[in-house]
Amino acid sequence: MKNIDRLAIILVGGLFIFSGLIKLNDPVGTQIKLEEYFEVFAQDVRPHTGNENRASHFFEALIPYALFFSVLLSSLEVVLGVMLLSGYRRRQAIGALLAMIVFFTFLTFYSWYFNKVTDCGCFGDAIKLTPKESFIKDVVLLLLIAYLFLRRKQLGSSTAKRGLVITLTAAALSVGLAWYAIAYLPPLDFRPYRVGNHIPSLMKPSAAFQYEYIMEKEGKQYVFQEYPTDTTYTFVDMKLLNPEALPKITDFRAYQGDTDITDSLFQGTCFLVVIHDVNDDERLLQRLSKAKPVIEELINSGVKVSVLSAASPDALEVLLAQAGWHHVVVASIDHTVAKTMVRSNPGYLLLQDGYVRGKWSYRALPASLRYILNQ
Repeated sequence: MKNIDRLAIILVGGLFIFSGLIKLNDPVGTQIKLEEYFEVFAQDVRPHTGNENRASHFFEALIPYALFFSVLLSSLEVVLGVMLLSGYRRRQAIGALLAMIVFFTFLTFYSWYFNKVTDCGCFGDAIKLTPKESFIKDVVLLLLIAYLFLRRKQLGSSTAKRGLVITLTAAALSVGLAWYAIAYLPPLDFRPYRVGNHIPSLMKPSAAFQYEYIMEKEGKQYVFQEYPTDTTYTFVDMKLLNPEALPKITDFRAYQGDTDITDSLFQGTCFLVVIHDVNDDERLLQRLSKAKPVIEELINSGVKVSVLSAASPDALEVLLAQAGWHHVVVASIDHTVAKTMVRSNPGYLLLQDGYVRGKWSYRALPASLRYILNQ
């Protein structure tokens, strides 16, 4: 039994630490997922009449605090995993882990059964799981933690100061990692817009699609690798056999008015300024004003500067004029795409012939980009 206990402890503790660290690497990504859940719940608990009720108001009220819950839950995953592995207050940690996995299992079941949130974000952008895969993963974890809960008295638990120091250190490092990722972008970028990637290539299939066709004839179903020429078969369904061939970027389009200018962004050197929203316009104005010398240097060097945002172009024009920005292109993109490209508001990307050569938050933008342009 001791070997089984150790294995269960290592699996559960290690997986929770890994899951928490992946989310803390990109807490804004987890924030977006939580906002999606809150919006779905608010919509689903609303009466069919469309009138508001207390439950829907409750979930809507949580949306502004999604980033706080992102950091809290992710840090808690790491801390509880460390407590389980180190033995510090292990019984309490197992109880908290059981409550957490019951909650997560409900979320993934809800996503899978009702097809509401197609990606739970369990492992951020590092490992993509379907709702069904996420639910199965959580069921396995639930069984393992339930086993540990039943065996909690035999597993041992310590209250030594050394365990407390380890736990507090894990908590501090978790919050520190989250702060760094929010302020200076995720240390590890798993999204398709990371430095070094060629965006136009990722907008195309990586290989020819392969399908299998499910056909029916005389009450029996048959599977074909190629669509049958025999017209006596009736089409039932088709399945993509190589989903990895699908484009990694499917929703990036930039419009200047009604004109699609996406392809022009991949020609020559282009500096993209991505703005998520303009709600806090005073703070955003300060950040844009601070970047004015860099923008002027780029324009004087012949670099195209394009401001991409889902906000109103007219509102952006006013804001940019106040910040002293001139001779820049203002284009519209999807709000989710803006947050996917760069987590900072504003965020900056330097493209050269479609390749991402640099990516910065507003806090980390260099005073000059000449050294990169001259490479």
